[in-house]
Amino acid sequence: MIEKRQFYINGAWVDPIEGRDHPVIDPSTEEPCAIISLGGKADTDAAVAAAKAAFPAWMNTPVEERIALVEKMLDIYKSRTEDLAQAMTMEMGAPIDMSRASQVGAGTWHITNFITAAKKFKFIRPLGDHAPNDRIVYEPIGVCAMITPWNWPMNQVTLKVVAAAIAGCTMVLKPSEESPLNAIVFAEIMHEAGFPKGVFNLVNGDGMGVGSQLSNHKDVDMVSFTGSTRAGIAISKAAADTLKRVHLELGGKGANIIFADADDKAVKRGVLHMMNNSGQSCNAPSRMLVQKGVYEKAVETAAEVANSVTVGNAHDAGRHIGPVVNEAQFNKIQGLIQKGIDEGARLVAGGTGRPEGFNRGFFVKPTVFADVTNEMTIAREEIFGPVLSIIPFETEEEAIRIANDTVYGLTNYIQTQDGSKSNRVALQLRSGMVEINGQSRGAGAPFGGMKQSGNGREGGVWGIEDFLEVKSVAGWAAE
Repeated sequence: MIEKRQFYINGAWVDPIEGRDHPVIDPSTEEPCAIISLGGKADTDAAVAAAKAAFPAWMNTPVEERIALVEKMLDIYKSRTEDLAQAMTMEMGAPIDMSRASQVGAGTWHITNFITAAKKFKFIRPLGDHAPNDRIVYEPIGVCAMITPWNWPMNQVTLKVVAAAIAGCTMVLKPSEESPLNAIVFAEIMHEAGFPKGVFNLVNGDGMGVGSQLSNHKDVDMVSFTGSTRAGIAISKAAADTLKRVHLELGGKGANIIFADADDKAVKRGVLHMMNNSGQSCNAPSRMLVQKGVYEKAVETAAEVANSVTVGNAHDAGRHIGPVVNEAQFNKIQGLIQKGIDEGARLVAGGTGRPEGFNRGFFVKPTVFADVTNEMTIAREEIFGPVLSIIPFETEEEAIRIANDTVYGLTNYIQTQDGSKSNRVALQLRSGMVEINGQSRGAGAPFGGMKQSGNGREGGVWGIEDFLEVKSVAGWAAE
């Protein structure tokens, strides 16, 4: 049994002041794999105080030195790939090959892109030729609380921590209590890289405890949160009393619009994307909208692809999907699959219960529903499991209407070989991101949504800007 009860505060590993034990469960076995501490208010206060004390010096550290520390941290991060991968496989159930390549790799990708963006970023720049003595100054917001989820842990930790560090902010990270072990490894990486005391702090806790304490703390200047829309609303309310900035990356219910002229692999690509990470991605293409001329063929293909997806123990090598993260998530997904059946959707693959051969572990059958209407529960709610809903449409206008008929607005997808149509539709979709014909977004592209999918953007130059204030200075002396 791994025991990691300490927190990382002010450059040292310290015992909790108000800690209580919390078991970390391996979702492949349903057995405890580690014990951590959930902190209390005294622990939160200590971490925030350390970050506040470190802020003036870190803010005034030349950006070149901040970037150099991040570059050193990247080298150490790469050397700890296996430790990070093993942690995420054990605590949140990503298959080990996926953990090594995608879960750890997402962090490498973002750190690298931030370094590139930072080296081009002008923290002091002219307003314009019309005002030669005006300067626009970008300076750090201050102490930032970072509350990260369990589904893509290193993706979210690096998107927040690295951007804030380059911006000159100090921070307190509260990772999900479902997947805290990788964040503890990350804290070790930050320490080894030599970040000054108090710049980065880590306190484990739950949402009701440390999460709420950070959200309404008077000395926290910004909260950056990734997680459910429900929790994002609660954080926004808690933060309102101190008027701190709140950045939210929340849920999604992405539409994948497959026109009749889509390429032959569009449906397969969409199903496999949906099932990746066992469906536990906020940007998953969970609603497949298919034009009626190719609808029945698409349903047949989707069922075949879903039935070909294998489910297996996360610790085993191979190209399978693992369990979902915990019992509560498993039960929620089972309930929503049953709801789809009860509301009249046509089940063409998967269904309720564990896959054949499993009697333990939070394993879910890759599931596909056809003949879904956009009013059904499975089309409205974020399921966060390997469950795809297929919805027919006739016209381009109808597809856009269905796609936009959701409270969410994170990522939508378009499949067509008509370039003018794909561009036209992309401009009509109300989402922070659109991907066309399987083309993933480029290095440094901003990640974020509209409506109840949140606000703010992560990644690249936009991610750095999210941790910066804008100061306007008039009368700047010529140098």
